[in-house]
Amino acid sequence: MTEINPAKQALPWLTALAMFMQALDGTILNTALPAIANDFGHSSLEMQSVIVSYTVTLAILIPLSGWLADKYGTRKIFTLSVIIFTLGSLFCGLSYDLTALVISRIIQAIGGAMMVPVARLAILYSYPKSQLLRVMNFITIPGLVGQVIGPSLGGFLSDNYSWHWIFLINLPIGCIGYFIATKKMPNLSKKVHKFDSLGLFYISAIIVALTLIMEFLSIGFTQWSIISITLLVTIICIICYIKHSKKTTNPIIDLNLFKIDTLRIGLLGNLFTRLGIGGMPLLLPLMLQVGYGHSASVSGMLLIPSAIANVIAKSFVVPLVRKYGYKTVLISNTLILAFIIAMFSLTNSQTPLIYFVPLLVVFGAANSIQMSAMNTITIADLTNDNVSSGNSLLAIMQQLSNSFGVSIAALLLSFITQINLFDKDVSSAFKFTFIIIGIITALSCFIFMKLNKNAGSDLSGHLEK
Repeated sequence: MTEINPAKQALPWLTALAMFMQALDGTILNTALPAIANDFGHSSLEMQSVIVSYTVTLAILIPLSGWLADKYGTRKIFTLSVIIFTLGSLFCGLSYDLTALVISRIIQAIGGAMMVPVARLAILYSYPKSQLLRVMNFITIPGLVGQVIGPSLGGFLSDNYSWHWIFLINLPIGCIGYFIATKKMPNLSKKVHKFDSLGLFYISAIIVALTLIMEFLSIGFTQWSIISITLLVTIICIICYIKHSKKTTNPIIDLNLFKIDTLRIGLLGNLFTRLGIGGMPLLLPLMLQVGYGHSASVSGMLLIPSAIANVIAKSFVVPLVRKYGYKTVLISNTLILAFIIAMFSLTNSQTPLIYFVPLLVVFGAANSIQMSAMNTITIADLTNDNVSSGNSLLAIMQQLSNSFGVSIAALLLSFITQINLFDKDVSSAFKFTFIIIGIITALSCFIFMKLNKNAGSDLSGHLEK
């Protein structure tokens, strides 16, 4: 590893800016989806492809980002990623139909796949384990601020101007990030092995095939022969990758990493917890606008308490983990999340808006604690030799599970609506969807029960005070 220059001190700020851009982009989009759907002549319940195309591209390209950063240096790859992300945002703002927007989102995601992971990799290289949780809490706060601003800003722009501005707003932020990075980002690098391009092909095929299956199901696709063939392709690619990884010296995803208990449990916990909560950013704005008839501005304003609670709760993560340990925190917090998600099923179009506030506050706080604890325990036992691979694997799982969470939420909502149990009453379909994803979230707590009682003690017990 090359020597770290004094610019290390700017790393958390640069990473925070990158996370702010991504968080703003994601949350500002959620409240604007109905306006985009209306402009393009689509149903609001069919717009998940705008989100899924982005997250799937991230999941596919994140492994490449770690290798590129190690080979060419974190500064070079980070600045390139900011340029691509900003250009992708411009293309999104100029999109004239759903296809053009999806393609533009893919371009945007190519930059996003490198932007945050490369900055976070530089953090992992630069800071000792005893400071990681504190630093990671710091870098996520601006991202949470983006979540505070995003919903209301997206609703305001959609109602009063045009949805195009939700993407164009990234342009000045991207320019600022680029110029700061060229001056302050350390260009950390290390000797790399030959890139596993065949492994990337297999992993990409698996991710795309699984996503297509969920997309087919969510839009009511009835060609079961095609779905079955796609599933068969997925299974074949999984088998091929397992065989390939055993024969390859440096596979793109080292399956030996799964021998590390904390990483394996953390990854599985990320996957199954996000299968439930990953669909909430899609469901909540749609429920408020499509189900209950509120405006985009009202929908955005209602989501602010959740985002604020998300920010405030970050300060409680360290003391909670220190006192109770990762295992207890993750199990209890997962059950709290499941309960709150299910509580949204008790609302309807006549529910006073003030009723949503305590639900959203508790959800935001619990979600914040969950993300910080899950992500940190996953990397708890990594070393400098495998931190790059482990970081990439965590990032892949985060994006993939978020994508699956959105797809599952859309699938459930579409299925419940189509079976005509409620005479196409969309608001009732939302209620049953919340109940089901609440159950999915609750079941994921069984994964965290497999954690050792003292898991992550090196992180929780020796943090700077």
